[in-house]
Amino acid sequence: MSLDLSPLWISLKTASIATFITFFLGILAAYWMLNYRGKGKSIIEGVFISPLILPPTVVGFLLLLFCGKNGPLGQLLSPFNINLVFTWYAAVIAATVVAFPLMYKTALGAFKQIDRTLLQVARTLGGSEITIFWRIALPLALPGILAATILAFCRALGEFGATLMIAGNIPGETQTIPMAIYFAVEAGAMKEAWIWVLVILTVSFSAITVVNLWENGTKKKGIGPYSNPSFQRSDFRSELDHEFMISSLISDSSTPPYLSINIQKKLPGFELEVAFNSDDRPLGLLGGSGAGKSMVLRCIAGIETPDRGQIILNGQVLFDSENGINLPPCERRVGFLFQNYALFPHWTVAQNIAFGLPKGMSKNKIQAAVGTLLAQVHLEALGNRYPRQLSGGQQQRVALARALASQPEILLLDEPFSALDTYLRSQLEHQLISLLSFYRGVTLFVTHNLEEAYRICENLLVMDQGKAIAFDIKQNIFEHPPNFRTAQLTECKNFSRAISHDFQTIEALDWGCRLRVIEPIQEPLAYVGIRAHQLSFPTDPSLDNTFPCWLANTNETQHRITLYLKLASPPENLEDYHLQAEVFKEKWATLKDRPFPWLVQLHSLRLFLMSE
Repeated sequence: MSLDLSPLWISLKTASIATFITFFLGILAAYWMLNYRGKGKSIIEGVFISPLILPPTVVGFLLLLFCGKNGPLGQLLSPFNINLVFTWYAAVIAATVVAFPLMYKTALGAFKQIDRTLLQVARTLGGSEITIFWRIALPLALPGILAATILAFCRALGEFGATLMIAGNIPGETQTIPMAIYFAVEAGAMKEAWIWVLVILTVSFSAITVVNLWENGTKKKGIGPYSNPSFQRSDFRSELDHEFMISSLISDSSTPPYLSINIQKKLPGFELEVAFNSDDRPLGLLGGSGAGKSMVLRCIAGIETPDRGQIILNGQVLFDSENGINLPPCERRVGFLFQNYALFPHWTVAQNIAFGLPKGMSKNKIQAAVGTLLAQVHLEALGNRYPRQLSGGQQQRVALARALASQPEILLLDEPFSALDTYLRSQLEHQLISLLSFYRGVTLFVTHNLEEAYRICENLLVMDQGKAIAFDIKQNIFEHPPNFRTAQLTECKNFSRAISHDFQTIEALDWGCRLRVIEPIQEPLAYVGIRAHQLSFPTDPSLDNTFPCWLANTNETQHRITLYLKLASPPENLEDYHLQAEVFKEKWATLKDRPFPWLVQLHSLRLFLMSE
């Protein structure tokens, strides 16, 4: 007796169609849920995955109610004399419903594995949501999506309970392999049952094997979803190169660059409340970790939305809570350099940079523009490499070139040197200073390193717990910090509580001495401070603000010695000191042999007076 092969064709047909449907529905649902922030998210997800946790007969019963003559879909199709129940269409519906949760959940997991910073930087580079989905999210999630597709296919191929409820077991019409196995066993035809078991095992394992072989092949050859056309470096500098180099660094607006920001946003632990203006002189945002510096940049870029306030860039309103204006990131013309650089891992260096270029450029113009930008960051020979093949410093330069490619009106640099060693940091800092000297847009530079901010930026905004506590040119912030916390964040090491005696004399309570000051005494006076490198060691005791001191301890670096000094009397232990002084080793060589007590001068021009 020959074996009826109809269960095989019916199973392959229903499973293939169901997989095709769930492929698109599952991916779209997963990507939508990835970005969904509305109400009822848990309920929606529960509905999506319920066929995975409900008994198959319950799923089949619900489908029967929905698709039957008296159900919503049955009544909708009744005028067209279409009946779904007990047809192979019903088998497709059952297979689709039970396979969808696997496709959805696995695809969602694949999308969640993508670094969200990659999607955020793509938005700041002008990418639309459709472009980001097709060119970034989908390729990066493709291995997981392929796994989801195979799971969905195998689940649809093996569906039994729901199919039996809604499609029945009609030989040649709705009888799939699982039903053929069940009824063969029930009839005692074990040989036939074994044949169908081997068939379904062979089909399932073959599908899994093909996908695994494909994935291994693409990884070895560098093709597939991670493949890209090669970039050929141009050895000439055309007029286009020159024009693009200039336009990428200089704003196309005839008015001077200008940023005005006044925003509030509730954050865990504190409220961000910042207001300042900036022009084409680089502005450094200085503060400790968690001060809100990066959040300011994210609000400007449109990645985060303030609760209240206004952001205006070069006359264009980017955000205005009162008037309901909130431009999407792709329309803000922002160049954002993230801490981790956020290079697209499936693209070459050249393609990463090209993504930021204005849309609609020809292939030749794209190649010329990318070549120019690579030359600007001294990476001409690395256009065809992938991010994983670059050092940290090279990745940082690629990210900077990509940000400049979009011809931004504002450049946001979020601690770009934090992941680099000292040598690379110094090199790249020099290159950045050179680039910014030509850039004619607004630049905001986030850092917690005072020296870095001082070298790169003209102005400084000091932040603490979401508030701007100081905003001035860097010299004023450094030489005359307005309050105690600003002095701390700008790395001053010597403080004392202080009270005034007359318009030129104060008492440093913690140091136990009186000091003559030149800076006008502003009440309420709370502290006096002086930076460690501004202490001097004279030999004339008659000089103003000169006191005897003893050495409590020392701390050595490669170039300097930090001296811990006790005024008025010898220290009792290593921690018994009033002041820290930093001197170069050459100075220490002449100072260390002096007999105690030494003399230390707190020069009146170097003292600064502060409020709380």
